[in-house]
Order: sequence, then structure tokens, then C-alpha cells
Amino acid sequence: MGKLRQTVLILGEGPTEFFYFKSLCDEFKRLTIKPDYPKHTNMKELEAKIEEGIAVGFSHIFCIIDMDTKDAEPERSQYQRLKSKYAKPINKPKKGIFCQVDFFETHRCTELFFLYYFRYTARPYDNQDLLLKDLNLCVDYKKSIDFFSKVKGLHGYFLRNKGSLDTAIVNANRSVEERQNDGREYTYSELGRLMARLKEDF
Repeated sequence: MGKLRQTVLILGEGPTEFFYFKSLCDEFKRLTIKPDYPKHTNMKELEAKIEEGIAVGFSHIFCIIDMDTKDAEPERSQYQRLKSKYAKPINKPKKGIFCQVDFFETHRCTELFFLYYFRYTARPYDNQDLLLKDLNLCVDYKKSIDFFSKVKGLHGYFLRNKGSLDTAIVNANRSVEERQNDGREYTYSELGRLMARLKEDF
């Protein structure tokens, strides 16, 4: 039987999300970050981790999604199916389970939200390398586990280099608003909305 826990489980698709959200644990005391041993996660593995979190009894599961890998089939359809499956809360009163599963997307990838710590952009990126190049104009950054470990917390590292989480949230929310207004499907991050949820509820 699951035991209801008023904590949020954050599931990332790879090591970037793991190390970033781990670095936010001092700001959000009730975060549980999975996987413990980060590796790239496909949709089938992500679904298994969601089901595991539900069974354990988490009240909220937040999935961090990089949309650049969802631009083509079969990942696009697999992702849409996963979102549809968890569109409504999981409610199993006899097992003490009530869980809301939410998905927070960034296009191209989570590094856009890191760039938003420093400045806003809505330019399209044909590939991840171009985004990382822009990020490196603001702060030295390498997409590697060695680098993530060396800086001893990505969030603190960005702050030490004159970045701001509040700025990132404002910029991310602006990108989502613009996406809704002009219909673009690129260069947006819903992680500002996620941070607001964490600040309000956790």
C-alpha cells in the first residue's frame, strides 16, 4: 500500500535535469529527485518511473521534458500518449494514493532555462550546439557529468556568475506567453511555471 507523501517527485530525462534540480534542494526542501543514477531516459522508462512514484505514494510527479527529441516519430506519438494517460489525477483512495502528474516542456532543452538566468531570447535554434554557444557567451558551461560535479551545484554556479532564478522565471514565462500568442513551437520553457508551483506548494 502506498503512503501519501506531500512531496514532489521530479523526473528528468537525463543527467542535466538531475544535477540541476538536485542543486535546487536547498531552495525547495521537499524535493525528491530521480533517478538516483542519471542516464538518458526513453518514454517507456519514464512511464515506469512515473508508475513507481505513484505506487510509493507521491502526491505530485513533475516530468521535465526536452522537446527537441519529440520533434519526430516515434518519440512524438509516445510522448503524446504518455501525456494523455496522466491527463487526470490518479485517485486510488483504498490504497491511500492521490497523484497529479504534470509535464513541463522546454524547446530545445533545459539549457534554454539556464540561458534565461542571464538573458531572454526567442531565436530558433537548429540544434543544441547553437543554444550551448549562446549560453557560453553568458557563463562557462559544459554539458557533462564531470562539469556538473565540478561546479558543485548548477543553480549556485549560475548565481555566482550573476545569473538569477527570478530572471529565468520571468523570461521563461515570457517565452510561453509569446508561444501562445504567435503559435511558435520553438524556443520556450515551461520551467518558470514549474518554479512557481514549487514556490507556492513546496
